[in-house]
Amino acid sequence: MGLGGCIILIAAGAILTFATNWEMEGVNLDLVGIILMIVGLIGVTTFSSIARRRRVVVPPATPVIDEERPPSRRDGYSDGYGV
Repeated sequence: MGLGGCIILIAAGAILTFATNWEMEGVNLDLVGIILMIVGLIGVTTFSSIARRRRVVVPPATPVIDEERPPSRRDGYSDGYGV
């Protein structure tokens, strides 16, 4: 479950807890909403701790210095193709 799913759980739980006054026989919707909000908060904290561990700081690469080569002569005859 990603971060978006956790936020949806929190929102759905808040809607069930605070914005509805439905009465269902055998189901306490306030308790279901609180459980959904708690599960969403646990998911957000777990996701953020995993995402923090994945961030790896890579040190800057050392520059590669090529050996100096003599300039090549590209007149069409010295490389063997223009013979």
